[in-house]
Amino acid sequence: MLTPRQIYEKWIGLTESKSALSPGRCLLLAILAGADIGFGGLAALMAQGLLGGAAGRMAGACVFPVGLMMISLAGGELFTGNCLMFGPLFAGHSSPGRALPRMLLVYLGNFIGACAVACVGAASGILAGMSESWPALIRQIAQTKTGLSFAAAFLRGMLCNILVCTAVWMASGAESAGGKAICCFGPIMAFVLLGMEHSVANMFYFPLAMLSGADVTAAGCLLRNLLPVTLGNIAGGMLLSCLFTVIHQE
Repeated sequence: MLTPRQIYEKWIGLTESKSALSPGRCLLLAILAGADIGFGGLAALMAQGLLGGAAGRMAGACVFPVGLMMISLAGGELFTGNCLMFGPLFAGHSSPGRALPRMLLVYLGNFIGACAVACVGAASGILAGMSESWPALIRQIAQTKTGLSFAAAFLRGMLCNILVCTAVWMASGAESAGGKAICCFGPIMAFVLLGMEHSVANMFYFPLAMLSGADVTAAGCLLRNLLPVTLGNIAGGMLLSCLFTVIHQE
C-alpha cells in the first residue's frame, strides 16, 4: 500500500494523464464506468428487493460497491472520482483548459453508460425475478430523491463524494486486486446506507424509474436532483482534493 504522500504524487501524474486523454478514448472509458455503476445499482436493487426492510437496505449497501470495484480493477473514468483532480489542478500540475473539458466529457459518458444499463435492464426483465413489487421500490427511490430540497440534495451530494473520493484515493494506493476491492467497499457501502446522493448512480436510477412508471419527469429529475447533487459532488471532491494537496504538497 502506498503512503498518503505517495498517493498524492500518483494523483499528480494521473491528473496529467487524464487531461491528455483523447476525446474518443475518454468518452469510451466514461461510458464503461457509467455502465459499471449501473450494474452495481441493478444488483443493489435486487438485494434490497429480495430481503426488504432494514435488512434489504443493508444488503443493497453492501452490494452496490461492486460498481466502483469494477472501475478500479478494469479501468474507467468516473466523474465523481475524477474530482480528485482539482487539488493538483489548483497546484498548477495541469491546465484547467485541458482537464475541465475532459471532466465534462466524462460526465456525459457516465450518463450514457448508466442510462444504457437502466434501459436494457428494464427491457430484459431482470428485476422481475426479484419480486412483483420492484417497480414500486424504484418509484419510491426516485420520488424520494426528487422530493429533497435543493440544499439537502447539495449537502448529501457533497458528503457522498467525500466518501467516494476517499475510496478512489485509497484504491489508487493499493497494489493488489484484493486491496483495491477492500478500499472501495467501506466508503461506498457507507454512503449508500446513509442515503447520500451520487450523481452517476442517479443517472441510472432515474431512467429506470421513469421506465417503471414513476411520477417523475426528466426536467424534475434534472433540476430537483441531478443539478444540486452534481454541484454537491463537485464541492465534496474539490474540498477533499484541495485538503490532500495542502497536506501533502512540498
